[in-house]
Amino acid sequence: MTVQVVTAVGHRHDADVATVVERAPQLVLARRCADLAELLSVVAAGVAEVVVVSADLRGLDRESLATCAAQGVAVVGIVAPGDEESERRLRQLGAPAIVTTASSPEEVAEVVLGLQEAAAAGVGSASTSGVQPEGAPPEHAGSPEEDKPGEPGQILAVWGPTGAPGRTTVATTLAALLARDGRRVLLVDLDTWGAAVAQVLGIIDEAPGVAAAARLSEQGSLDVFSLARVAPVVSGTLRVLTGISAAERWPEIRPGATADILARARLLADVVIVDCGFALEDDEELSYDTRAPRRNGATLTALDEADLVLAVGSADPVGLQRLVRGVQSLRGRGRAPDAILINKVRASVAGARPESAIGSVLSRFAGLEHPTFLPWDPEACDAAMLQGRTLVEATVDSPLVAALEGVSRTLLAPAGDVRSVTARRAGRGPFRARLRPR
Repeated sequence: MTVQVVTAVGHRHDADVATVVERAPQLVLARRCADLAELLSVVAAGVAEVVVVSADLRGLDRESLATCAAQGVAVVGIVAPGDEESERRLRQLGAPAIVTTASSPEEVAEVVLGLQEAAAAGVGSASTSGVQPEGAPPEHAGSPEEDKPGEPGQILAVWGPTGAPGRTTVATTLAALLARDGRRVLLVDLDTWGAAVAQVLGIIDEAPGVAAAARLSEQGSLDVFSLARVAPVVSGTLRVLTGISAAERWPEIRPGATADILARARLLADVVIVDCGFALEDDEELSYDTRAPRRNGATLTALDEADLVLAVGSADPVGLQRLVRGVQSLRGRGRAPDAILINKVRASVAGARPESAIGSVLSRFAGLEHPTFLPWDPEACDAAMLQGRTLVEATVDSPLVAALEGVSRTLLAPAGDVRSVTARRAGRGPFRARLRPR
């Protein structure tokens, strides 16, 4: 068996790396790429099985390596002996294995073939010994005690269809409730169509947020501590990672960076609440000859990474129809919601007994059982918006806050009660999606 290898390294080591690969047993040097653009075109053409890259390759970022992985191409990083900074950067960009320019051809072949065997077995990427695992925080002297990570936190994604069903209101209120109970909470705005968390909470939307975190991730310099710097504390134990300030900036929030941000967020907070966008389409490749930018990639990544998904719909005929179709789309992606929240419930739009009427319709036509109803509370929402504060801070005895307290208690494990993410995703235990087939 031979493995087709493509190299893309800085000019200082290009010739040496090519020589080592050519001499390595079972490896065939298929191409020496001069820059990143050439590397990505070669990968797209299906020439490479493994690519060897260096940290000084101009333009190399997380999305480039994610593109290679999406094409089924393994990535090996190469660094000079003792160059810890380059090794760390390649690790943070997602390179699963590292060799040095002093490695023998046999050692390089062993690493490359190990990656191939691991991929064939479905185990994942191979790794080298003595290297800090991906996602672990580096040593950071002088960091605040509260920023030191503990057990990985839960991720709760708040999704809803188009039409302003109240995703941001639900997300901010749940975040405030959990922070009030002493949890470390990180609220992340990943809505690439209409980010609103900053405006709702009275935060300057030009402040660094998810865009800054994404840039750090693409550069390979995002860790728990840098994430904490761009996600300031706004109240008690509540941090906020604000969304993009203008919708046209959506290309900055790429899926690979989003997954990296959420992985770090688990180490920063006990609960990570993500305010997602509404759109679930993932057909950009139909319009492009090459790997396409994905406007909805951030939302789809958050839904894939989340331990719990809340689907929020508004209690009117149009909103309910959109919710039903949206939940069908979620099911088609293999990600049924863990709870259905019907927001803005009032008799004026759904009849004298709105809960009964809506519940009957959802059960009969969509197979959605036991939704949670959130009352229409415009006065409290207006007061919170006027003050630039959460509902929890701005109002007293709000029926909407009381209803969301029940959601929080039902869905989220108490502090210290760590459940298996695998078990939650498999639908076992108290987080099982309350759905039945149509």
